[in-house]
Amino acid sequence: MIDLNKIKSVLIQLKPELLLKYPIASIGLFGSVVRDDFNANSDIDIIIDFNGNIGIEFVTLAEELEQRLNRKVDLVSRGGIKQKYFNAIEPEIIYV
Repeated sequence: MIDLNKIKSVLIQLKPELLLKYPIASIGLFGSVVRDDFNANSDIDIIIDFNGNIGIEFVTLAEELEQRLNRKVDLVSRGGIKQKYFNAIEPEIIYV
């Protein structure tokens, strides 16, 4: 089964390519993948801070991440999440 270390490894390898294609400032993992409750049915929660406009490419990025990770991805934009929700997940975010 895929685990946190494998996911981090894939994202670290993929990051240079993503930085060339999308205006990404940072990529972080949160949710069950960083806790003990990640299982075979869990999706991968990813938060990305963009340093420019992403537009419809957000969907393309989400699809690319799902394809590369071979798992459903719940992609969240740092600019698109309310502060109170960010504050709730911030302590568990692991940046890659």
